[in-house]
Amino acid sequence: MTPPVALPDLARFIDHTLLKADATAKDIEQLCAEARELGFYGVCVNGCRVEQARALLEDSPIKVVTVVGFPLGAMDADAKRFETEAAIDAGAQEIDIVLNIGRLKDGNHNYVLRELRDVVEAADERTVKVILETCLLTRQEKVNACQLVVDVGAQFVKTSTGFSTSGATIDDVKLLREVVGKKFGVKAAGGIRDTQTALAMIEAGADRLGTSASVAIVRGLPSRPGSPSVRV
Repeated sequence: MTPPVALPDLARFIDHTLLKADATAKDIEQLCAEARELGFYGVCVNGCRVEQARALLEDSPIKVVTVVGFPLGAMDADAKRFETEAAIDAGAQEIDIVLNIGRLKDGNHNYVLRELRDVVEAADERTVKVILETCLLTRQEKVNACQLVVDVGAQFVKTSTGFSTSGATIDDVKLLREVVGKKFGVKAAGGIRDTQTALAMIEAGADRLGTSASVAIVRGLPSRPGSPSVRV
């Protein structure tokens, strides 16, 4: 279990996230400015915004994270590898990839292994987090997925995209931590909208959080009225 986190330290656990389809260049500017102001670990943006985010954060320690195969994970494995290569060329420092959920459910673990190994290789020693979309998996499938992720040389398992039927849960974070062990990364994402939930995820074993409510979370504020219940 992760030791208790003081509120001033919470920002260092967070990938400040903006993955909406209608996010504009101005929105990315604001995202990066907030990351600088509050000291988030990283910003997580779609691939087409990586170059802009990297330029805005060039002289800072804040990482630029992008998603691959997002949000369904169902495209061809070669497309995921190419997307990873393009993201690295644009300046991405971490990759969050959605594994092929259907292939996992088929029991086609060799396919999943090959796909993820290709992405890890294309990431060229940069951190790779594998999104499991836990809300669509049985307990055994979650266990199987974690074991595959550890085997491919990635650095994190991640609960959710935030674009499916539900997001991170305390029980899932505990399970992922139990399966991957103490030294492997666990990222909780999806539906983390307030300080209490963020701290609970860390206490359950998460060492990274993905959320678009980052500013409210680190300031101990409630999320804005009307915010959807499930967002990255």
